[in-house]
Amino acid sequence: MVTKMTRRPGGASPLRKISRSKIEDFMRCQRCFYLDRKLGVARPSSFPFNLNAAVDLLLKKEFDMHRAKGTAHPLMKTYGIKAIPFAHDNIDTWRQNFVGVQHQHEKTGLLVFGAVDDLWINTKGELHVVDYKATSKDSEVTLDAEWQDGYKRQMEIYQWLLRRNGFPVSDTGYFVYCNGRRDAKAFDGKLEFDVKIIPYTGDDAWVETVLEKIVHCLESGSIPEASQDCEYCSYRMKAARVTGNE
Repeated sequence: MVTKMTRRPGGASPLRKISRSKIEDFMRCQRCFYLDRKLGVARPSSFPFNLNAAVDLLLKKEFDMHRAKGTAHPLMKTYGIKAIPFAHDNIDTWRQNFVGVQHQHEKTGLLVFGAVDDLWINTKGELHVVDYKATSKDSEVTLDAEWQDGYKRQMEIYQWLLRRNGFPVSDTGYFVYCNGRRDAKAFDGKLEFDVKIIPYTGDDAWVETVLEKIVHCLESGSIPEASQDCEYCSYRMKAARVTGNE
């Protein structure tokens, strides 16, 4: 979200707070972003992914047990990852929605934030950003689908935020991907998962340029063009035509 906050010393323009998810909204459709953040017309809410949230919570508990002991999770050993869960006093804050890891970008005045799932630290003292994902499909999970580009940008924003907070961060992040199995004979009150760790080499060079574009968009007096593949804008325009409210 983007909200007005206190003024910077010297009476400069108000600070604005923007989440990782709203940056992704801007990347997908600038028109929707402008309608939401500038004009207060938000997209319809999506339904909650409660099963995914449960997997996320249980994974955090599992890795936290190893964080407390300073040991590597068996999955990390299986994939040859020479790291352990990162123990830091702020780990719970960094995971908290609407708080997360924060950085005030001096050039734009935007206060950027995002809530990480986990952080691991390797033998070189570098942090790896870790994101938990859950799905259920018959095929092998990968990061090859075009819609998963948003996952990659998500990780890169977290890498950017941590670097701006002074942490050495590896370009390599990890997706802990849980795939609900469909081949069981019966449900029997439980859902089993195959868990896979997928490495991803991030590049956060795009982040600052996009932040500048976001400020330009917010300060513009005109509504941006709709993205060609935006389902929300397509629906609004079609509805306007059939109701005679173009």
